Amino acid sequence: MSVLVVTGTGTGVGKTVVTAALAALALAEGRRVAVFKPAQTGMGPGEPGDLDEVRRLVGGVDGLTLRELARYPDPLAPATAAVRAGRSPVTPAEAADVAAKLATEHDLVLVEGAGGLLVRLTAEGTLADVATALDAPVLVVTAAGLGTLNHTELTVRALAVLGLRCPGLVIGSWPAEPDLAARCNLSDLPAVTGVPLLGRMPEGAARLEPSAFLAAARSALDPPAFG
Repeated sequence: MSVLVVTGTGTGVGKTVVTAALAALALAEGRRVAVFKPAQTGMGPGEPGDLDEVRRLVGGVDGLTLRELARYPDPLAPATAAVRAGRSPVTPAEAADVAAKLATEHDLVLVEGAGGLLVRLTAEGTLADVATALDAPVLVVTAAGLGTLNHTELTVRALAVLGLRCPGLVIGSWPAEPDLAARCNLSDLPAVTGVPLLGRMPEGAARLEPSAFLAAARSALDPPAFG
């Protein structure tokens, strides 16, 4: 696959860390990678956002392109944040067009959403519409513990209803000392969603320097499963 959309079951589940891990693995194989964030919220001009986090975790390697179309200062859904900022939102069609162009120049394009699958980019458009326009698979990043089964199954079911393919799930932050719920979720998540669990990034991975981060990604994820 040349384009992979990365969504989450909500905010704070580790989408950016997983996106960076996939980028690091592909770059280590000599592939040209673009990480594309259509809309960044909760950040003002010049403040480090998700793409800066990807750059920091991946390190100064050749072959990486980072692209952001818009950012809005309020930490809200992009559609609402754009209205409050008095600016035009990024439409799914605009985002899909940029991703498609990036795909002509890169071996892999990772499109990272904001929040969950159906968070609004515009009054009517979502990240799911971007994936539909691109005919791209959607990877779901989820939490480890109690409550994740409902959120994850709802997201995967929504993808199925929309006719979008989900290659699998990744736990964005696996605790060093998992509780009973987290341990049970290793088997329950694939059981209730019908899609495989492709990996689990260790808690604290975002604090690693690039070489250690790459090693963690290699241990945590199965690159062939992502295409």
